[in-house]
Amino acid sequence: MLVLFETAAGYAIFKVLDESKLEKVDSLYKEFETPEKANKIVKLKHFEKFQDTTEALAAATALTEGKIGKSLKKVLKKVVATEAHEQLAISDAKLGGVIKEKLALSCVHNSAVAELMRCIRSQMESLITGLPPKELSAMSLGLAHSLSRYKLKFSPDKVDTMIVQAICLLDELDKELNNYIMRCREWYGWHFPELGKVVTDNLVYCKSVRKIGERTNVAGSDLSDILPEEIEAEVKLAAEISMGTEVSEQDIGNIRHLCDQVIDISEYRTQLYDYLKNRMMAIAPNLTVMVGELVGARLISHAGSLLNLAKHPASTVQILGAEKALFRALKTRKDTPKYGLIYHASLVGQTSAKNKGKISRMLAAKAALAIRYDALGEDTNTDMGVENRAKLEIRLRHMEEKGIRRISGTGKAMAKADKYQHKSEVRVYDPSGDSTIPSTSKKRKFEEVEEAEEEAEEEPETPTVKSKKAKKQPVKEEEAAAEEEMAEETPKKKKKKKKDKTEEKSEEEEVAVTESTEKKKKKKKKIKAEDDDE
Repeated sequence: MLVLFETAAGYAIFKVLDESKLEKVDSLYKEFETPEKANKIVKLKHFEKFQDTTEALAAATALTEGKIGKSLKKVLKKVVATEAHEQLAISDAKLGGVIKEKLALSCVHNSAVAELMRCIRSQMESLITGLPPKELSAMSLGLAHSLSRYKLKFSPDKVDTMIVQAICLLDELDKELNNYIMRCREWYGWHFPELGKVVTDNLVYCKSVRKIGERTNVAGSDLSDILPEEIEAEVKLAAEISMGTEVSEQDIGNIRHLCDQVIDISEYRTQLYDYLKNRMMAIAPNLTVMVGELVGARLISHAGSLLNLAKHPASTVQILGAEKALFRALKTRKDTPKYGLIYHASLVGQTSAKNKGKISRMLAAKAALAIRYDALGEDTNTDMGVENRAKLEIRLRHMEEKGIRRISGTGKAMAKADKYQHKSEVRVYDPSGDSTIPSTSKKRKFEEVEEAEEEAEEEPETPTVKSKKAKKQPVKEEEAAAEEEMAEETPKKKKKKKKDKTEEKSEEEEVAVTESTEKKKKKKKKIKAEDDDE
């Protein structure tokens, strides 16, 4: 049986001299207690040394992925192929399947082989000749570092963990500073309340308190290196007429000690901010150009790492930090938030309220590209970030100037908007609608209706139309009579009634035509008689 043993320095092929010892797995370690005993069980047949760390890394990565590297393939063809009848003991069952498939070698992997590998590793220095221990340890260390960097895609310059810790510490320092300064102002305000109104800057206030001490020392103290001349004079004047209470020297000592703490923390905060700015420019330069170092660091901290942030789409980057508001809006079916941490970016801050949603959406889209470029790109320049920021600033300027541009196309042509023209119609009030008394009497209306009917009859019309006008009243009377007859007669005479109706209608039309002709003749006679009289 042959044994394939992998080391950081190369591949070793061992020949098992006494296979009967492998049957006793529990007591196998006793056979490897000393190098002499170990040499009686296994013997080194061939050792293929790696040329450098790169070759070792390639071989190690191939083994972890269950593949056969070039160096391993060379060893197996050179040594094992000569003894193809022998079984090959390996430590990885997946690798054994690949070797059996490609090289047609029978591979063995069981608990006895695993115990044999552990025993060989314990006596590796004595079993592998020609390999100094120092060289083996150096190769192991180098391979371990290279392999971990390869697996984690690790770069010493891109450690986003430092950014996450720095921004968290910066936020905590801001909270502590606010608490300390509030306590200092309230504490010293009992003794000299007017100083808090005159000096508004917190750091300058603490420096002034540390230098002044008791308010009686203001007149003899020089505050020119801390305060301007006008404010210094105002402070000295306020100290003379102060309404504060008297305090002991021990109280002043504690207040001064608190002021020292505030000043030290403020100095450390500025130092930490500079460190964070440098790290952000090294790790995510394009994101820093787009949104600033503080907002960029908070986005990375919220996502966990730069690579996790790069996996988020632009819509998630836009509302990152407003998850509570988002889920509350979804639950209550209201409008979802338009921005999260990105709201504090300078581009969003300088926008008017109505355009904040639009500019935050555009900024998130460009920032998502910048994040992916920083996380996965090989270059570290800021050309992409500067170019995209310039585009956003131009777009913001047009939005603020109300220059609505086309969404599609080149975007250079201005959209045409019709000029607004105010059109008003002057309407005169009609007072006739106020009166409830009819303007004409009913008699007058009836006379006008009769005259209109007579004028209509005088106009030349076809006989059919005239017959319709003339037969309106008689037709109604006849229909009423027909309905009465229908009620009296039995249902058996329906067909006869229909025939009678048609005959009656034809007779009525003839009567109406004769009446209309007679009226015309009478009118003509009247007209002739009037002409003769004249």
